[in-house]
Amino acid sequence: MTGFGTADGSALGGRLRIEIRTVNHRYYNPQFKLPFELAGVEGPLRERLRQLLDRGHVAVMARWLESPPGEGTVVVDLARAQQLVAALRELKRKLKLKGEPDLAFVARQPDVLTIQANGAGAVAWGEVEPIVEQAARDVLTMRAREGQALATDLVRRLDAIAERARGVEARAPARLAAESERLKKAVAELAAGVRVDEQRLAVEIALLADRVDITEELVRLRTHVAACREALAKEGAVGKQLGFLAQEMLREVNTIGSKANDAAITQEVIAMKGELEKFREQLENLE
Repeated sequence: MTGFGTADGSALGGRLRIEIRTVNHRYYNPQFKLPFELAGVEGPLRERLRQLLDRGHVAVMARWLESPPGEGTVVVDLARAQQLVAALRELKRKLKLKGEPDLAFVARQPDVLTIQANGAGAVAWGEVEPIVEQAARDVLTMRAREGQALATDLVRRLDAIAERARGVEARAPARLAAESERLKKAVAELAAGVRVDEQRLAVEIALLADRVDITEELVRLRTHVAACREALAKEGAVGKQLGFLAQEMLREVNTIGSKANDAAITQEVIAMKGELEKFREQLENLE
């Protein structure tokens, strides 16, 4: 789900701003862009956001609005840089390549240039936590608004599925009577005037009725729809639960379609599948 939150606060004698952005993702997937003074708080920050955000791609960026006292010093690891240049020239020689090692390339390599703090030190989690909590509250508020809108749409899809299921249920007795009549007519044509055992025919009709009966599927479908409504009425993350229920609803709808052998019921099944497809697409945006 989409969310954005930002907050400012004092830390280490300076002023720090933290921004948190979230978009939909199947799992909890945090990414951090923090100044070096905050390197020590990444662990507790990651865990706190995991507690607040069940899943989603979470991008966290922190920057100084007012730098803390004490400038950092850029330190050059000359030995490391010389090793890199020597290795590049050796590679050039062996592969018979042209050109010289590029300064920008060498400077970008790990450990060649580092920043060493002069007196500013590291930020403690206790200083950062209030800022994180405020930004996270904004994110949760925005996600809650989006979640409510999504829930409203999902309930509307469930209403449509339930209405179609009632149409199937209303059509079922007429469909069964039509199948029975079709079987009697087919037997009569095949018998070609020969007397038919009515008791045997009644047994065959009963077996047919059992094979094409969709009562159980309709009951389970209604149960799954009710479970979805209950889940949407609860607080907290329900996306995974609804995903499972949507899969089970599709299973029942497919079974109804395979047993139907009736044009009107088939149209209702197609409509239910369309609503379920839209339902499952929306679940991708729900926590």
